[in-house]
Amino acid sequence: MRSLCVVLLLASAVAFAETPAPKPATGAQKAVLVTGASTGIGRKITERLAAEGYFVYAGARKDKDLAELDAIDNVQSVRLDVTRAEDIAAAVETITQGGRGLYGLVNNAGVAISGPLTETSEDDFHYLMNVNLYGPYRVTKAFAPLIIADKGRITTISSISGILSSPNLGVYSMSKHAMEAFGDALAGELAPLGVQVSLIEPGNFNSEIGQTAAKRKGVDSPAADRSKYPEPDAVAEAALHALSDENPKHRYMVVPEQKEAEWTIRKAIQELVQLNQGHAYSYDRAALIEMLDAELAK
Repeated sequence: MRSLCVVLLLASAVAFAETPAPKPATGAQKAVLVTGASTGIGRKITERLAAEGYFVYAGARKDKDLAELDAIDNVQSVRLDVTRAEDIAAAVETITQGGRGLYGLVNNAGVAISGPLTETSEDDFHYLMNVNLYGPYRVTKAFAPLIIADKGRITTISSISGILSSPNLGVYSMSKHAMEAFGDALAGELAPLGVQVSLIEPGNFNSEIGQTAAKRKGVDSPAADRSKYPEPDAVAEAALHALSDENPKHRYMVVPEQKEAEWTIRKAIQELVQLNQGHAYSYDRAALIEMLDAELAK
């Protein structure tokens, strides 16, 4: 069965083709909450959704960022640190009182740290997991009643690091592997309630994900500088598709170049091969190809 699961992952983790997403249904303006909306991927998603006609509650922590977000049409900033229960409770109250309901949630807030696993302090480990793992869990749990009421959508920004595990990015990869499991389980639990769940797995794009952790430690980290990478417009398009298409994908792998797609898909294939070796219930090559063909035909 695990082999079959990896075949399903391989078939679904094909790079997102940029196709125009349908506009939100006419009538009441649909509301979406985006966490970590101040910069990078979150900011691009906020701007794209707002331009498409959604009303975006944009989560951020700093006064300067909140003011900048409020200046965008169709956007209302919300003070939201995903590690603070009081911020989350206040955001629920603000959005509930807004009277628009909540159709969509984009779990985007995240941080990254680098370094060998055996040299990472427990403090840094807990810091990253508090944002990347507990944050989406807390926010999703808090807003689930509103989204269920609207039969809406939940989209979580994972990473190709949720499939790959690179040296010196072990803690970050652990958090993103957890997000993959989170999205899979949540999809099964909420589908009977009319809520559709998607995971977006970006590759290397321009963002400040590493800068937050570096600034926290008071260091200048050249490795955290991601300005050389492309802008994450394609990630915003994937988020729009996940929120608005009649048949959203469960997974969107969005990478800026072919080699990142190859790394990720080869890793999934390697895991499939390893899972299929050396036990009584292995599948032969023909059976594996038949499984893959069946998934590709969907």
